[in-house]
Amino acid sequence: MAEITTAAPDDVAAIEQLHRTVEEIRTELATVVVGQDEVIQKLLICMLARGHALLMGVPGLAKTLMVHTLADALALEFNRIQFTPDLMPADITGTDILQETEPGRRAFEFARGPIFANIVLADEINRTPPKTQAALLETMQENQVTAAGRTMALDQPFFVLATQNPIEQEGTYPLPEAQLDRFMFLIKVDYPSSAEEVQIAKRTTGADRQRVRKIIDGQTILNYQQLVRRVPVPDHIYDYAVALVRSTRPRVEDTPDWIKRWVTWGAGPRAVQYLILGAKVHAVFDGSYLVREEDIRSVANDVLRHRIVLNFHAESEGITSDHLVERLVEECVV
Repeated sequence: MAEITTAAPDDVAAIEQLHRTVEEIRTELATVVVGQDEVIQKLLICMLARGHALLMGVPGLAKTLMVHTLADALALEFNRIQFTPDLMPADITGTDILQETEPGRRAFEFARGPIFANIVLADEINRTPPKTQAALLETMQENQVTAAGRTMALDQPFFVLATQNPIEQEGTYPLPEAQLDRFMFLIKVDYPSSAEEVQIAKRTTGADRQRVRKIIDGQTILNYQQLVRRVPVPDHIYDYAVALVRSTRPRVEDTPDWIKRWVTWGAGPRAVQYLILGAKVHAVFDGSYLVREEDIRSVANDVLRHRIVLNFHAESEGITSDHLVERLVEECVV
C-alpha cells in the first residue's frame, strides 16, 4: 500500500477499510461474473466519485449481469429499463394515475417510474429517441425528478449505468453530446480471454445459479463518497488536469497541430471535474491520500474518449479518440 500522507487517523482507518471492502466486492462478484475485473473497478470508481457510467460492448459480454450483481453486492435497490423506440419519458419518471380514494371519490396519485431506485440500468440507451433519452438529464445532474408539476428528490446514493451496442446502428439514435457529457466514464467492455470463456461455459450451463452476498449498504457508500471528497489535490495536479483537457480543444491557441487537424470539438469543463474526482478514487484505491499525475492518467481515457468529437479527416485515417488521448497523456506537461 502506498504511503498515506496528511490524513486524519479516522480517514486512515477508513481507507484501510475501503481496501478490504473493495477486495470483498471483487471476490464476491467473481463468483458470478467471469473476468471483467478492470470494468468492475471502473464502475466502483464512478460510484465512489458520484458519477454515472456508459458501458460500450457487443452483446453477450455480461454487461447487464455485471450491473445487477454489483447492485446485489452493494445492497442497493435496482431497476432495469429496456430502452425501445416507443419508450416515453413518463415510462421512466412516472405519471399521475386516476385512483379511487374512497367510494364515489377519485383523485390523481403519482405512480413512480423505474428511475426511483439506487442503481438504474438504462439498457441499450441508444434505442430510444432523444426526447426520451432527455428524461435522464435532470436525474443524472440534479438527482431529482420533475413530473406532473412537482419536483421529487431521488434516494441516495443514485447511479445511472447505461449500456450501448457499438455495432448495431439501424434503428438507433446516437446520444446527444449533452447526454454523453453527463456520463463520467465511457467504459469499453472487451471480449473475455479463452480461459475465461471456458469458465463462462461451465458456469452458465449448469443447474445452479450462484447468488452473491451483500457486502455494504447505501449509507456506507455515502460515507466512502465523503472520504473521497476529502482527498487533497496539489495545485500542480489541478494545472495538469486543466492543461490536458484544454489541449483537446482545436480552437485553443496552444493546442497541438494534430488536434486541430483531427478534432472538431474538445472536452468541456466537466471533464476536468471528473478527472479530479476519478483520480481521487484511484489514489484511495491505491492506498494514497494524495492525488498524483499517474492517477489522472489512469482515468483519462474513460473520462475523455466520449467528449472528443472527431472530424472527417480523423475518421478517414482510422484515428480514434483513444489514440488522441493516449498521445496527449504522453505529451502533456505543465
